[in-house]
Amino acid sequence: MSAKHLWSGSLSLLSLLLATHCLGAQPGNPSPLRPSPDFFFVATDGNDQWSGRLPSPKPDGTDGPYATLGRALKATRALNQQSATPKRRLTIWVRGGSYFLDQPLVLEPEDSGLLLACHPGETPILSGGRPVTDWREITLDGKKLWAADVPAARGGKWLFHELWVNGRRAVRARHPDKGYLAVAELPDKTSNWSAGQSRFRFREGDLKAWNTVTNAEVVVMTKWVESRLPVLAVDEKERLVCFAKRSVFALEPGDLYYAEGALDFLDQPGQWCLDSAAGTLYYWPRPGEILDQVQAVAPVLAQVLRFEGRPQAGQLIENITLTGLTFSHTEWCFPHGFSTGEHAPVIDPAPAAEVGGFGQADIGVPGAVWGQGARRCVFQMCAFSNLGDYGLELARGCSENRVLRCEFAGLGAGGIKIGETAIRPNPADQSRANEISYCRIHDGAQMFHSAIGIWIGQSPDNRLTHNLIHDFYYTGISIGWTWGYGDARAANNSVQFNHVHHIGVKSDGDGPILSDMGGIYTLGKQPGTTIRNNLWHDIAGLRYGGWGIYFDEGSSGILAESNVVYRTTHGGFHQHYGETNLLRNNIFAFARDQQLQRSRLEDHPSFSFQTNIVYFDSGDLLGGNWSDDHYLIDWNLYFDARPSAQPDSLRMGPCSLEQWRQHNHDRNSIVADPLFAAPEKNDFHLQPGSPAFKLGFHPIDLSHVGP
Repeated sequence: MSAKHLWSGSLSLLSLLLATHCLGAQPGNPSPLRPSPDFFFVATDGNDQWSGRLPSPKPDGTDGPYATLGRALKATRALNQQSATPKRRLTIWVRGGSYFLDQPLVLEPEDSGLLLACHPGETPILSGGRPVTDWREITLDGKKLWAADVPAARGGKWLFHELWVNGRRAVRARHPDKGYLAVAELPDKTSNWSAGQSRFRFREGDLKAWNTVTNAEVVVMTKWVESRLPVLAVDEKERLVCFAKRSVFALEPGDLYYAEGALDFLDQPGQWCLDSAAGTLYYWPRPGEILDQVQAVAPVLAQVLRFEGRPQAGQLIENITLTGLTFSHTEWCFPHGFSTGEHAPVIDPAPAAEVGGFGQADIGVPGAVWGQGARRCVFQMCAFSNLGDYGLELARGCSENRVLRCEFAGLGAGGIKIGETAIRPNPADQSRANEISYCRIHDGAQMFHSAIGIWIGQSPDNRLTHNLIHDFYYTGISIGWTWGYGDARAANNSVQFNHVHHIGVKSDGDGPILSDMGGIYTLGKQPGTTIRNNLWHDIAGLRYGGWGIYFDEGSSGILAESNVVYRTTHGGFHQHYGETNLLRNNIFAFARDQQLQRSRLEDHPSFSFQTNIVYFDSGDLLGGNWSDDHYLIDWNLYFDARPSAQPDSLRMGPCSLEQWRQHNHDRNSIVADPLFAAPEKNDFHLQPGSPAFKLGFHPIDLSHVGP
């Protein structure tokens, strides 16, 4: 049977399984599934000494489901080894409830073909955390709190940065409770922007020498990254705070920061703090929470599931399907001695050896579910929630996998990573042709603020379709990992019918805190990459760089067509530098500072900009540098919607439209109202009679955007 037919059969089975969710038994009721030679069951009330063939324990306690997934995997592997027939489709049904793992569940090539699924109508949670119990009420410094002894954390042996209470992320005690402080001065100022620093001066009264301040971390944002810096000391007289690590890049006055983790900061309901020396956890309960009903989980593992194929040896994990599972409660922290090796030495009287972050996208933070050498595997109707790192990472040698109708929410870092930063010469080691469709990826970057909704590295032929991505501080979708025109492998990626919004600034108004980001961000040569029929809006950068479509260094060979981009701070479109890019039939509306931006002058054509509509009511039409004429721009419609604007007074950067046309630009373009249906209500449908139609503009149908 061909791979195509195998794939179709797998999806047909999944469709049947999903249908049974509506018809299946409820927790505690008899299962509609009957014992089968191909089925094993796992349940929180199971026993690894039983057969695993029954969905529920027998009344006499002599048989029933397994208690752990590890035991069920052992059973499926043994069955495959004993079978004289070709490997058949085995299934592990996982009953509802939380499974607290003491180590990641590992899938290997011998597990190929396995179906690992939620029991119909139930929600199993694979947790990388550990329950915190035996809470008691206390009064501390006049505050009525809950406290729990955590002996395993005593002396800093288990240092966690996140806590989930009753299914919600609690807030690590923070100063200020909302908003941010700003760096005042740099005593070790340097002209080398890539040289990190281990101290700065704060504004009068912003920080104090609190009793527990050396238990705190300062999280400081600069450029497009954050740095997490453990506090060594605060000198109130000198207004100086010193750290045990250095920042990723050189800091600047005005950079935003906050502090977290000190007991002195615990002053609001929903906040928590760990006294690691004493091994005591403190929590300020939210209104309505009841002491003897609290369910608190702290993270222990960085990952809950690993696909450990060996692509370099040709040993792949194939055709595994996971459906209806939830992955939760993980956290990754910087290992001792961490250094990215990417930055110049710190210029500091007492240099700090370790760096407190990553150079871009928090790229080294792993996925809670991680894969290597996985091929034609499916994640469907899974939830990646309440996590401290990225949700899913398909790394070396992962190809033709599908992520369908999954939700990624409450993320410490980003949603999904595809591929690697390294270029693998061996085709078997290369990640390619993966699909992410109909997924919801939102409310991320809660610990690692520069993490990304979907990141694709040196990986070609991937498809991102019908996804909803929102509420990240940095970038929605990022493709490519080559700066400039060197060797790059992120070609022929397709980005279609996605809805990406509130990037940089969150839906609740928090942010922007970082700069230099986009709804979609690209790097390097990408022949065949298409960005088509997407909706991008509400994108904001702090100092600069809140762009909708952002072609950064060396971005080349990309088609952006029939996209709608609106409400950005620094432009609907920006190209730093690149070549042979084509933008056509797009709508760019309501950018704040400038609508279109071009930065670097080069001796080749940088892009073609044709048959687009640009509609604005603030800022300039063009920003950056357009002086070398190495671009093709024509057949566009421009409209300045300000009441005072006159069509014949449109400025093209420093030029009048007439001067601009003398350089062979926009000779066939027009200045006119495009007749949008209701632009003030974000409705950019064109009314009949729109002058854009005369330019060859085709209506953009957004009815199928998102999941």
